[in-house]
Amino acid sequence: MSSAEEKITEVYLKEELSSRYLSYAMSTIVSRSLPDVRDGLKPVHRRLLYAMRQLHLDPKSGFKKCARVVGDVIGKYHPHGDSSVYGAMCRLAQDFSVRYPLVDGQGNFGNIDGDSPAAMRYTEARMTEFAVALMDGLNENAVDFIDTYDGEEQEPVVMPSSVPNLLCNGSNGIAVGMATNIPPHNLAEVCDALLLMIDKPESSIESLVRKLKGPDFPTGGIIVDKFSAIVDAYTSGKGSFRVRSKWQKEDLGLGQYQIVITEIPYQVIKSKLIERIAQLVIDKKIPLLADIRDESAQDIRIILEPKNRNVDAQVLMEILFKETELETKFNMNMNVLDSDGVPRVMSIAEVCREYLNHRVKVLERRSLHRLQKIIARLEILSGYLIAYLNLDEIIRIIREEDEPKDQLIARFALSDVQAESILNMKLRNLRKLDEAEIKQEFADLSEDKKSLEELLGSDELRWRKIAEEIRLVKDKFGKKTSLGARRTEFAEVDIDNIDISIEARVEKEPITVILSQKGWIRAMKGHLPLSDEFKFKDDDGLLMAVHAQTTDKIVIFDSSGKFFNVNACDIPTGRGFGQPLRLMVDVGVNDDVVDMFVPSSQDSYLIASKSGYGFIVDEHHFIAQTRQGRKIMNVADGDRAILCKKVCGDMVAFIGDNRKILVCKIEEVPVIARGRGVCLQKYKDGGLCDIQIFNEKDGFSFNRSGGTATETDLLSWLGHRAQVGKLAPFGFPKSGKFFK
Repeated sequence: MSSAEEKITEVYLKEELSSRYLSYAMSTIVSRSLPDVRDGLKPVHRRLLYAMRQLHLDPKSGFKKCARVVGDVIGKYHPHGDSSVYGAMCRLAQDFSVRYPLVDGQGNFGNIDGDSPAAMRYTEARMTEFAVALMDGLNENAVDFIDTYDGEEQEPVVMPSSVPNLLCNGSNGIAVGMATNIPPHNLAEVCDALLLMIDKPESSIESLVRKLKGPDFPTGGIIVDKFSAIVDAYTSGKGSFRVRSKWQKEDLGLGQYQIVITEIPYQVIKSKLIERIAQLVIDKKIPLLADIRDESAQDIRIILEPKNRNVDAQVLMEILFKETELETKFNMNMNVLDSDGVPRVMSIAEVCREYLNHRVKVLERRSLHRLQKIIARLEILSGYLIAYLNLDEIIRIIREEDEPKDQLIARFALSDVQAESILNMKLRNLRKLDEAEIKQEFADLSEDKKSLEELLGSDELRWRKIAEEIRLVKDKFGKKTSLGARRTEFAEVDIDNIDISIEARVEKEPITVILSQKGWIRAMKGHLPLSDEFKFKDDDGLLMAVHAQTTDKIVIFDSSGKFFNVNACDIPTGRGFGQPLRLMVDVGVNDDVVDMFVPSSQDSYLIASKSGYGFIVDEHHFIAQTRQGRKIMNVADGDRAILCKKVCGDMVAFIGDNRKILVCKIEEVPVIARGRGVCLQKYKDGGLCDIQIFNEKDGFSFNRSGGTATETDLLSWLGHRAQVGKLAPFGFPKSGKFFK
């Protein structure tokens, strides 16, 4: 056997793929896409900030080229592409993307119009005060460090995070099989919620939300959700927030006005928003709006000009909220890595608890680190006191003895550290050995040592210290500062009470709606003659066509007994063949369209099945708002709905497959909202073929020898509902229908 064959290992492809894909998925989840609940950072953001700290880019220092920072990050800590690292860095500097920027940028870092940042060789950056607070205590053993990917450097596992960055700045990302999307919040309100949890650890979600209130987006806007919905979202960790633009009505005099939009929803690109609204104006989709223009400079100022002074500004804005990104939904998903590195969706209480637990550990580690430093310093100070009291003897030993260190330890009972510190003192420092200063420092450090030991030994003192730190952070970045003032407002909007007619949303124009035999629907401009030979695909033809206006609703009745509604303005126009009707409404695969019409207010329709059952239904009963339609007629197995006739007379004539006609008063057919109906005409064989509704004085009509015949003498066929009827008059069409 060759050496190459000896190295071959047989593995099952399925098991190997599963194992390797799982490794990739966990690497993506833990090391790339999800933030840590403790500091709210992903690895790339953490490494960026740490690299800037190592370059001493604090707020009071000068700026350095972003290329220098990115180079350090990818060279030392983050072995990925420079464009992704620079993109992450730019986002941390964008005040429209991040509520509390972590990077202070100088140069072009992009804008709210969606323009890209300048190349990293042109831009410069340094850290903000918020970023410095995020890393406060990093040199005091506050967190663990691990080796970098090449083992030459070390990086922090997590930041000490004296500011609650996860909730303040939010986060978003897509991993393998999971995602996260956390909105930013107001720091002062987050601090209030944390203080409440410290004071009352078992606080309810509702009480926390009353402190937290809700998201505070960097671009402002108005959240128009009810308080109960906000509480539900924070309870489960998942939910959505409806965010609207902030607008005001600006009076121009003489009864004219314009609408000024001053804030837009979070993560909406302003230029694309304006393009979308402008296109709607061009396409005449918003007839109440005449024009839009952008007058933005540093602040957002989008001008909307109404069609005329009589346009209701509230109605116009409601239409725009529905049709454009002037209103968006922020879908919250608080999926984060917990303190053990396990991804899970957390409630707001769990997020706050994890952060507070992290702060307690940081406090303990920093206090222990400080205590060890104090103990070491006290030991050295004790040696200095001994040296001060025995200075001449110590000088003699150092000058005359071959092993002065051992002699000092033996002569004065010094420790190795004390002896070493005395020997390392420079001659010029000997005169500084002032006994009073040493004793004062010793006393101060002893007091600090006692305080730290009490702190480490008492849960109550530790929580009191955490609360004090949170209050300091709140004062530094709170609502009294320009950065900390709340930007997003709250309002509950009752859309149901705002009447928005379709005429306000669509330009009224005449159209001809055409439905083909194969189920393709389209609209053509103008009221074309319904007898025209419209073009269709091969093996297809005209099923029915109606005249309508773009503001009308088109009602479709199918053989299953369902009514569907389609907005005429939504039907595709143009020179093509349209689109399948089933893409617009859920007509069953085995069901056929029975009728298509434009309803009028207070109209009634007689609907009937093949078996001869039917009833009258009012127009308001079959208006359906969903594509699933509304079931009005219940048809038995093997039966189907075949007719839908507008009630426009006082008499009705039925004819069956047996060519017998029954005429009765229309009032004998009941008006109901839903059901199978009543028997209209009895049949021994076959079923119902056609219906005609007419006025008694006019009689019923039918095709005969290429013309129209009318029977006004109804006595031969007059009867009551559910009777058999009499044979049709001579010359009645063989099709069994009054008119083809």
